[in-house]
Order: sequence, then structure tokens, then C-alpha cells
Amino acid sequence: MRFQQTIGKAISVSGVGLHSGERAELTIHPAPPSTGLVFHKVTSGVLEACPATIQCLHPTDLCTALSFNAFQIQTVEHLLSALSGLEIDNASLELAGNEIPALDGSSAPFVKLLQEAGIIEQTIPRTYLKIVHPISVERGNKSLTVYPAPLQKISYSIEYDHPLIQSQTYVHHSSPTEFQRNIASARTFAFKEEVEGLWSRGLGMGGSLENTLVFSDTELLNETGLRYTDECVRHKILDLIGDLALLGVPVIGHFIADRAGHQLHAELVTAINANPDSWILINTDVEGNTTDSLVPDQDSKRSTAPEAHHVYSSF
Repeated sequence: MRFQQTIGKAISVSGVGLHSGERAELTIHPAPPSTGLVFHKVTSGVLEACPATIQCLHPTDLCTALSFNAFQIQTVEHLLSALSGLEIDNASLELAGNEIPALDGSSAPFVKLLQEAGIIEQTIPRTYLKIVHPISVERGNKSLTVYPAPLQKISYSIEYDHPLIQSQTYVHHSSPTEFQRNIASARTFAFKEEVEGLWSRGLGMGGSLENTLVFSDTELLNETGLRYTDECVRHKILDLIGDLALLGVPVIGHFIADRAGHQLHAELVTAINANPDSWILINTDVEGNTTDSLVPDQDSKRSTAPEAHHVYSSF
């Protein structure tokens, strides 16, 4: 049987926010079973909390942001991707500032910190959301669909009119090992003219060649070069993994993305949440195989995905 997991001790990191350019500090604390991933910060002496769920999604440009009452936080996807990619279910995320530190623009620094803290198995079995009927969202020539599958898999395709990107497709067979090896180190990317446009709108103020791949019309401006020849599409998968964490429960299904992005990611999470006839909740047996022991019957089946975990307010 697979059990929920948290970390073994508190860990901290600081740095500038990618969009605000302001310094941010983050401390990740262990949390009890069934807490989920919950952000905390103190505002005017009052401890506020915001669960990492789709219900708290806050519309913004070019990143994933959350809000709950007066609490707002942006650029959470790289951190959530690291937690989800390592199958960490429960953590209290204490923040000083309004944005997660950008670090190197990937999930790798968060992965390193989480591994240093240790990943601890807890006493409550893990629940999975298993797709049984396809769910799809589209916008123009962009699409994202999840199909029934025995395990989670992500097939992502992108296309850019740039000689170093062009058409890229990558298939990720989801597991902590594969995430660390092939996805976590992929950095966020932008185009030179796009960066200048962001600056004019007060965005991307913390962006630099230290945390963003920047492409001119013909070349890559980062002297260190690419970590993978297809780093851009791998980063899109990293973003999707982080955005899927907003469901609050891991998903078993095959995700096929064509030129998608944060907006379609969020729309698919919303669509999954709104279509309970297209999925079931399952557990795992002692060998780690999925079972239907937690599948609701038709009379008691929930109308939405699992509700946000209870908020745990003690560090």
C-alpha cells in the first residue's frame, strides 16, 4: 500500500521573485496526514493560510497565482511541481513576501532542498483520482486532454518559430526518479522582445539570465547553454505537473498537450473537478497496485474532486 508523505524537517530558501523582483523567503515545514499543501504567511500580525487548490486560483499573466481572502501569492508552479514530482502530499509552506523565490528558474533547487529534509512516509494511504473517460479543453490551435491509462503519463508538444526550438515533443512517464532525472532541471524560457514587453507591464522584474532562458531572434543569450536540447518542452511538462497539483490528489491518466500553457492547464484542472462522472477515487493495495476500495457508489459519489484539505496553522 502506498502511503501519504511529508518531509522530515523544516527547510528554508530565499531569493528574488521572478515577476516582482522583490526578495522572498520560503520555509517548508512537515505537516500531518491529509493536510495537503498549504501556504501560510503573517500579515499585520495575523497568520493567514491559502491551500494550493484550484478553488484558490487567481488569474494572472504567465504564472500560476493563488489567493484566499487577503492572501495572494504568485509563481507557485515550480515549487508545487517539485513537491508533486517527489510525491510529497503534505507540507506547510511558510512565506515572507508575495512570490516564491525564482532560484534558477526550474524545480531542481527545490528538489535538492526537499531531499535534504528527507521524505517521510505517513500513516494514511494515498488516494488517487483515476480518469475513466477522456476530458479535453481547447483554445484555438491549443489543446489539452487527459485519457484513461494505467499510470500517469504526459505527452507534451510545443511549436515556436525559432531555430533553436521549432517543434518539440517529450513523453514523461511519471515517477519521482524520472522527474528528478528528466524534468526538474528544465528552466523557464522567454524571448528577448517578450521580456522587454513584460518589463513595460511591471512583470518579469526579477528575471535574469540566471533564472530564465532568453532567446533572441536567432540564438540563446545564456552563455551556459541548454541543459537539454529540448529543455523548453520539458519545462512545459514541469509547469503542468505543478498546475495539476491544484487538484489536491494525484491523477492517473495520460495527458496529451499540444501548445498548451498555464491557462489550459488550469482549465483542464477545472474541467476534471467539474466532471465527476469521468473519474473514480482509488487506493493502492499492499503490492502498490491500484484498487477500487475507495470508489464511491453512484448514490454517494462526490460532485467534485476531493475538497481542499483542512488548513494546518501550526509550524
